Amino acid sequence: MGKLFVVPTPVGNLEDITLRAIKVLNESDLILAEDTRTTRVLLNHYDIHNQLLSHHKFNEHASVAAVVERLKGGQTIALVSDAGTPAISDPGFLLVREAVAAGEEVETLPGATAFVPALVSSGLPNDRFCFEGFLPQKKGRQTRIEQIKDETRTMIFYESPHRLVKTLTQLAEALGEERKASVAREISKIHEEHVRGSLSELINHFTQTPPRGEIVIIVAGKTKN
Repeated sequence: MGKLFVVPTPVGNLEDITLRAIKVLNESDLILAEDTRTTRVLLNHYDIHNQLLSHHKFNEHASVAAVVERLKGGQTIALVSDAGTPAISDPGFLLVREAVAAGEEVETLPGATAFVPALVSSGLPNDRFCFEGFLPQKKGRQTRIEQIKDETRTMIFYESPHRLVKTLTQLAEALGEERKASVAREISKIHEEHVRGSLSELINHFTQTPPRGEIVIIVAGKTKN
């Protein structure tokens, strides 16, 4: 019987990987990668040279059946994304769902994901929180923002640098300019940065200093009356 391992990979520093993840990658018959070029850098760093196959959002619907057949054939397969934990705002959910439906064993290793250090470092309440991932780029975007207006838990968003100011501005319009928030940038990389303040202060900061890299936005929930 085959087995699918979902393997988190570093979001920045290549040393942010578990010894177990390295062992699984080294022993897998096949490694499915979101971008083989990105994953190859990691594999070369740890002298891993197993078969690598592209598996991303543009081909996963077409390739998932073949991967499940490999599992049925007894292969051990590792699924990775470019950074962090697969299926968290990255491809992976479809394959996991189909493998489970086919009765194949699925095991997810604990490991890196960008929102956890961003949340903990924000200084905002983290006893209860909700993960919103990426807001829709166009259709449904405003509706989604309206749906969170009364959310009392701390909210977590992923965003690209070129949309950051737009997103902060829309959140400020819906939640109020004084709502506390934090923007984490380049988690676990050389230029890691955490900027904290009100939404209006963050808008001003990133308008004057355009951001680069991967972005996590943490926003305080609505205060209960």
